Amino acid sequence: MAELNEKVTQEYDASKIQVLEGLEAVRMRPGMYIGSTSSSGLHHLVYEIVDNAIDEALAGYCDHIEVTIEPGDIIKVSDNGRGIPVDIQEQTGKPALEVVYTVLHAGGKFGAGGYKVSGGLHGVGASVVNALSDWLEVDVHKNGQIYHMAFSRGEKTEDMRVIGKTDRTGTVVRFHPDPEMFDDTVYDYETLHVRMREQAFLNAGLRISTRDERPGSEAFDEMYYEGGIREFVTFINRNKTPVHDQVIYMSGDRSDSTAEVALQWNDSYNEALVSFANNIHTPEGGMHETGFKTALTRVLNAYGHKAKLLKDDESLSGDDVREGLTAVISVKLTNPQFEGQTKAKLGNSEMRTLVDSVVSDKLEQFLEENPVVGKAVVDKAMTASRAREAARRARESVRRKTGLESGQMPDKLQDCNERDPALCEIYIVEGDSAAGSAIGGRDSRFQAILSMWGKMLNVEKARADKIYGNDKLYPMIVALGAGIGDEFNIEKLRYHKIIIMADADVDGSHIRTLLLTFFFRYMRPLIEKGYVYSAVPPLYKLTRGKQQRVAYSDEERDAISAEMRSDNPNAKIDINRFKGLGEMDPHELWETTMDPEKRTLRRITLEDAVAADQIFTVLMGEEVEPRKQWIEENAKYAVNLDY
Repeated sequence: MAELNEKVTQEYDASKIQVLEGLEAVRMRPGMYIGSTSSSGLHHLVYEIVDNAIDEALAGYCDHIEVTIEPGDIIKVSDNGRGIPVDIQEQTGKPALEVVYTVLHAGGKFGAGGYKVSGGLHGVGASVVNALSDWLEVDVHKNGQIYHMAFSRGEKTEDMRVIGKTDRTGTVVRFHPDPEMFDDTVYDYETLHVRMREQAFLNAGLRISTRDERPGSEAFDEMYYEGGIREFVTFINRNKTPVHDQVIYMSGDRSDSTAEVALQWNDSYNEALVSFANNIHTPEGGMHETGFKTALTRVLNAYGHKAKLLKDDESLSGDDVREGLTAVISVKLTNPQFEGQTKAKLGNSEMRTLVDSVVSDKLEQFLEENPVVGKAVVDKAMTASRAREAARRARESVRRKTGLESGQMPDKLQDCNERDPALCEIYIVEGDSAAGSAIGGRDSRFQAILSMWGKMLNVEKARADKIYGNDKLYPMIVALGAGIGDEFNIEKLRYHKIIIMADADVDGSHIRTLLLTFFFRYMRPLIEKGYVYSAVPPLYKLTRGKQQRVAYSDEERDAISAEMRSDNPNAKIDINRFKGLGEMDPHELWETTMDPEKRTLRRITLEDAVAADQIFTVLMGEEVEPRKQWIEENAKYAVNLDY
């Protein structure tokens, strides 16, 4: 594996483990350590253990990690690193293995010489995972012996002991998440697979295997990318048409820090910028992204003027040069300063300088040596600049025509009385008949209704200038009040619940997809903040005499039908399928779909921006073949296509 940092000394023992504080409060406030107790927090447990194994890879001592979901949703993570130290840790008088798993902030990173570069901060995540598991066991292969230890909910249940001999080194961790701490303890294989694939891209030469051994869902994948983040960019762009064939790769280092950047432009209108610090995804960016953006804009403007592709009075904005850009930024540093335990944003100012320097030097050299690519990139940015100016003119024109500056709301909006956005929700409803029922059934104190009609614009195939003049999209932009694209300001949002209410059929699914594509591309913070929902209307009405019930799935229909016949198996049950929201009267729509006490809402989440970008590109983009392939591969999961 290519080394990106100086190796630490070969000896990795208890002297490298330093205790900062005891393990308290993790079970009382798990969200502080893993973000939440929902599905994301559940999977975060695995990431913490894997991060520790990757620390060994970063130090040059591990080249294979295996992640397995065993029957019963037991997680096993094994690596072929040096193995966690098992000798006595001086500060505590206990085996270092015990300290790592029972003491918060006991790790090999805190100035004790264990790791120069670390994402997991060996031991920090381990103790948190232990605290949030109903049981956890560790086998350490070291010194020719296998050392075993067991824990439960943060407490030791078995002293460390030797259970056998071994001819390899490494650590094997098995644990089961505590049902008392999590909403659900069922792991999603694809979520883990995607995360491990990401880690394999970020660590060239590291082999990562994922396996699902649960009956009925067996799966296996092995990821190994010699090209590292170059291959990551190719992977992200696989369903797009590149503007230039070669992925541009740049790297550099300063002191104990390194920076890698890989990028390639495609013919889409969307930017895909993914950044990492010590293999930790930084979705909110930070100093490394700032350095990249600043240098990219400066270099392309300088090149454009030098090559006479830009006039003296012309300049490209950051948005212009990043239209259609796919870029991966990966930095590694000794003392990362993350904002929050979930490490969403990097704060080290020196990384801005390093990334800026790397991109400035290496990209300038590449463009000089590849003038055809340089011209193609600058031409694309100039086209984006002209479209952005057209969008500005369209925006100003619409503002004048609609009186947007004076706060005039669209005719299709039936607003609510409440003015506190945190208490307001808006239903986006397709069709006048459905909107009429929604308006009649709503609670006007806090529920607003926006009626839409017909199929809206597919924004995956359109620039911003086409959106402002669109008669279906613009009323929604005005109603929400926060703008779009680079002008989007979530502080101006008028509703903190945006609920898409469409029919439970193929047309309704298409409308939802079009709306979600729009939100994802032009109002992404809405999804990131958890403000976007999908209403779940019932599929069936069941009637027996004067008794009426509704069902939201075929399974629920059958269960309710059996329940309604419980006193008389021969009783006649009338089952009617709702054809659309418009055929429900206001009372029915309120009772089944709009009453906060009874309704079901599905929150739209953005667990993985790269995956979301891919699926929107496949389903809504120009390329037909990837869409056809996706449908063929996934049609088997659509048991009921119109639900």
